[in-house]
Amino acid sequence: MLKSFKAGLCALLAIGLTIAIQPAFAEEAATTEAAPEVNSPDKVVQNVCAACHGADGNSVITTNPKLAGQHPEYLLKQLSNFKDGSRANAVMSGMASALSQEDMEGIAKYFSNQSIKLAKAKENGKGSLGEKIYRGGIAANKVPACAACHGVTGAGLPKQFPRLAGQHTDYTVQQLRTFRTGERANAPMMMAIAAKMSDAEMQAVADYIQGLR
Repeated sequence: MLKSFKAGLCALLAIGLTIAIQPAFAEEAATTEAAPEVNSPDKVVQNVCAACHGADGNSVITTNPKLAGQHPEYLLKQLSNFKDGSRANAVMSGMASALSQEDMEGIAKYFSNQSIKLAKAKENGKGSLGEKIYRGGIAANKVPACAACHGVTGAGLPKQFPRLAGQHTDYTVQQLRTFRTGERANAPMMMAIAAKMSDAEMQAVADYIQGLR
């Protein structure tokens, strides 16, 4: 009888221990399943950015900017501006609205690590109007030299001014025009500069920038 009693007691203890442990396992499993999936930067780029800017940041559509080799601080600022509405663009605002801060930081770092594919100017090489504006500005209209902020080679200045060298002419002209009209208002200095430039001057300096290296 004593053996039967001990066996029954052991069985009850085993059942109680199992019941006590099961909720802990269930809670752990629920926590694991609820953990959000973390997308790697290259996955986000493939899903969100590559169609317009290229997987390596060298867009083939000339009205879309090349992002390869751009300063990560500048890229992050632009994405943040698209998201908060301080830079207007229907397509990019929609894209950025779905990105987390971690996504934007990852995208900025990813593209900054890519190598830009340089191009050539069509007409504005050495001695051209484009070069004169880029290196010396337009004195008559008090337009400063682009090189003063973006560097002689167009490499820009991290955390302050973007890289310009190799950028598509069409994109640069487009941005200068939107600065002039106020459609793009997230860089007051550029708005003031573009307001003093003619279409011909914008086209010339943008062509020169495309060939910078």
